[in-house]
Amino acid sequence: MIIVMRPEATKEQLERVLTKLTAVGLKVHLSEGATRTIVGVIGDKRFIAQMPIEAMDGVEKMVPVTVDYKLVSREFKQENTIVDVGGVLIGGNHMVVMAGPCAVESREQLLQSAQIVKKAGAQFLRGGAYKPRTSPYAFQGLEVHGLEMLAEAREKTGLKIVTEVVDVESVAVVSEYADMLQIGSRNMQNFQLLKTVGKTTKPVLLKRGLSATINEWLNAAEYIMSEGNYNVVLCERGIRTYEEYTRNTLDLSAVAAIKNISHLPIIVDPSHGTGRWELVGPMARAGIAAGADGLMIEVHPNPAEALSDGKQSLTPENFTILMQEATTIGKIMGKILI
Repeated sequence: MIIVMRPEATKEQLERVLTKLTAVGLKVHLSEGATRTIVGVIGDKRFIAQMPIEAMDGVEKMVPVTVDYKLVSREFKQENTIVDVGGVLIGGNHMVVMAGPCAVESREQLLQSAQIVKKAGAQFLRGGAYKPRTSPYAFQGLEVHGLEMLAEAREKTGLKIVTEVVDVESVAVVSEYADMLQIGSRNMQNFQLLKTVGKTTKPVLLKRGLSATINEWLNAAEYIMSEGNYNVVLCERGIRTYEEYTRNTLDLSAVAAIKNISHLPIIVDPSHGTGRWELVGPMARAGIAAGADGLMIEVHPNPAEALSDGKQSLTPENFTILMQEATTIGKIMGKILI
């Protein structure tokens, strides 16, 4: 249920509404737009139905939210959400690029990668310090040592850091180093992890699950937001289908769908979405054209020697070309890369 306040409603009238709702154990979430405030109400519908909220001063109307996810829905908030990550804006007319190696392998490799993506125009350095891998024998990441390297790269380049949290126990330590916490596809429905990052103040990048529907994906975002963290960015990274030529099937229709039914920003990861470096550029360009708010791209100084995902990593030269193309298409779509 959402409560729409009148444009002229005072702070005192809003406070009385909030007090009445919370007094019976209901959760409230505010969406303050340019012209009016909307109150999202979460809890037992019977309590809401018995309360004469529409008769209170300052209230325009009550509207039921028809989808499972409430806070994520455009029914709750019409304006596009813009997530601020330490001064870098994601959403609206802003285009963001997160780039770097799949995994932090060494100090030299990471600092070189950071310089490459910074020079080309990216605002974020991506790199996994904790690596959940399909095989237990694959490289699992440098963990805290990797986080320290990421922090050093930020200090030297000014890039923001986005890196993955893999379990509840790692949230606190990763939060000390990262500017943005990434929930990987394998953890999209790790509900305890979603609740834990929802209790932090760190912006969250939520990747779509391996075979998740859009509804399941948005409900995962709802878990985070229901804990009080509204700084959520979605990432389409491809889903598993019967196709074997590509690593996954990059669902660009999901970008347009998300823009229609949710106010959250969404970026595209064509590296994992295709698994083939030669397809990354075309799908990145298509993602921006479809309305995505940015890209996540794997870049490695020497992909042939990468410990993880070398086949889908761009060389510095190819990444520079892609950035020029993405900037051009972004301008056509009304998005600016700053």
